[in-house]
Amino acid sequence: MRITQTGTQMKRQNPQTISTPWKDTIKLDNPLPEYPRPQLVRKDWWSLNGFWSFAVTHKDSQKPASFDMKIPVPFAPETALSGLELRITPDHRMWYQRTFHLPGDWPGKRVFLNFEAVDWQCTCLINGKRVGDHTGGYIPFSFDITDALDAGENELLLSVWDPTDSHWQQLGKQALNPDKIYYTATSGIWQTVWLEATRTENHISDLKLTPNSVSGTLELLIITPESDEFTAIVSTSENELCRINGLSNQPLTIPVSKPRIWSPQDPFLYDLTILLHRDNENIDRVESYFGMRSVSAQNTGSGFKRICLNGSPVFLHGPLDQGYWPESGMTPPCDEALLFDLQKTREMGFNMVRKHIKVESRRWYYHADRLGLVVIQDMVNSTKSIAGELETTLLVATGKPQRRDDNPKSYKKAGRSEPESREGFESELKEMMDHLHNSPSLMIWVPFNESWGQFDAKRICDLVRKKDHTRLIDHASGWYDQGCGDFVSRHRYVLKLKKPPAGDNRIYFISEYGGYSLVLESHLWQSDKSFKYKTYKDRESLENAFERLIRKQLLPLIEKGLGAAVYTQLADVEIECNGIFTYDRKVQKISTSLLNSLNRELYRQFDLLEKQQA
Repeated sequence: MRITQTGTQMKRQNPQTISTPWKDTIKLDNPLPEYPRPQLVRKDWWSLNGFWSFAVTHKDSQKPASFDMKIPVPFAPETALSGLELRITPDHRMWYQRTFHLPGDWPGKRVFLNFEAVDWQCTCLINGKRVGDHTGGYIPFSFDITDALDAGENELLLSVWDPTDSHWQQLGKQALNPDKIYYTATSGIWQTVWLEATRTENHISDLKLTPNSVSGTLELLIITPESDEFTAIVSTSENELCRINGLSNQPLTIPVSKPRIWSPQDPFLYDLTILLHRDNENIDRVESYFGMRSVSAQNTGSGFKRICLNGSPVFLHGPLDQGYWPESGMTPPCDEALLFDLQKTREMGFNMVRKHIKVESRRWYYHADRLGLVVIQDMVNSTKSIAGELETTLLVATGKPQRRDDNPKSYKKAGRSEPESREGFESELKEMMDHLHNSPSLMIWVPFNESWGQFDAKRICDLVRKKDHTRLIDHASGWYDQGCGDFVSRHRYVLKLKKPPAGDNRIYFISEYGGYSLVLESHLWQSDKSFKYKTYKDRESLENAFERLIRKQLLPLIEKGLGAAVYTQLADVEIECNGIFTYDRKVQKISTSLLNSLNRELYRQFDLLEKQQA
């Protein structure tokens, strides 16, 4: 089927054939209604999710004369839940339009328009007045729209251009022509849009929370346009623990006596209230939370360097989590879907999850924080690899990934020849780190994966370390190791898992392995197409193979220095069929009881080795 819109042709994607159990429960006039920013909660807010007018023009066109489509924000136009399933190309520009009235008690307040994520380059107008522009597909941004507002009805207009994989920007696994491990693009608005109001121009725009469970302190930075005094109140559900005053835009160290430590076994979170005041009057109030924990890489009695959480060595094991859903692409269909993935990961006995080449909504990290799942966070990158297919095969087979990445030749192979591309990556990397800094569950940064867009990884590793010394770094996950960071990081599929290389004192991390596949015909994204590494005919043979993989290959490596491992993967994604769950989340291919039992064996073996050598 072909659709003609303002002189531009768009071909529908493959018709949607499968969906999650939540699809038919979604209220498209008010999807994802939950508060989107759990670590900075303000009472005056209003979701703008729901039906907007929508149009597509040539990328160089001006505002269309009419909008003859409707789209339920925040579902991207490529998705089934959008009702459109369009193919947006680099020649297109998307236009979103809606009207709104301010809530009755908002006039006289400062009003901010917040976008949780828009992919990729956008311009926003309120009542015809340009209020801001933004470039980047994964990080929230906001505009102060107060001076553009009218007393009655207001028009919001957003234009968006997304070149997907025809350009150098950070896009993760999105592709104009999806195949194998690359997926349908997500263009335009794909996370919550919302308004909030503050009493005065000076308000709490951000918090920076840096806990230290060893010293029993929280370093707190309150960020405001102008400096004012504030009061920070630390409490639990039962008691107020302390109340301390400070000055915004200046760091304040708060003692937390006898701290209850955050861990996967006890993911305890403290409540934090911030009152901003001027002339003895409160002018802003936000609610937040934090967890007390510290992460380090230390040599232990076992003779190996280990990940240490709150000073104690810990073995991390979890799935690769890509965060895609068949009816909604990168956008979760609902908060329950986000929670399902994380709760199931915990129920299966995993204590960690690797968020793969995507930044999730802030609610995803909130759920990980409170459920006690350690998060390994990938930077979103381009899809262009330094290595070709033959070299990739040799890399996986030999486990000796050696190549420099800091010269013009490697820049060209990685699609990083233009200084703009390299500068854009560094800028967005810093934005991501600032954005996710406060999450206690996030413990490891991954700047590069499998050489995709990789350049100057040693320098980038130094940049990450300088910006955040409180977390560990897997600087080049899988392949082109530049000898830095905290991990010897290897990916290994099909072939037998290997012991760590001799003479390297970093933590040995099998950052991807497994990929075992069971293809279930009635749960396929495309009935005639599937991609996998190693296939089994039924659930019994898959579970037997998985059990052998853990007991015969992974577990023996612990006494040789293995400190963490990531299994590929939590769920199938489009035609990639190596998930523990099918893409529609309706079938679990490996039982919870088996996964739990094997995970307990891994943790016991690790703890026993560490105790014996202590």
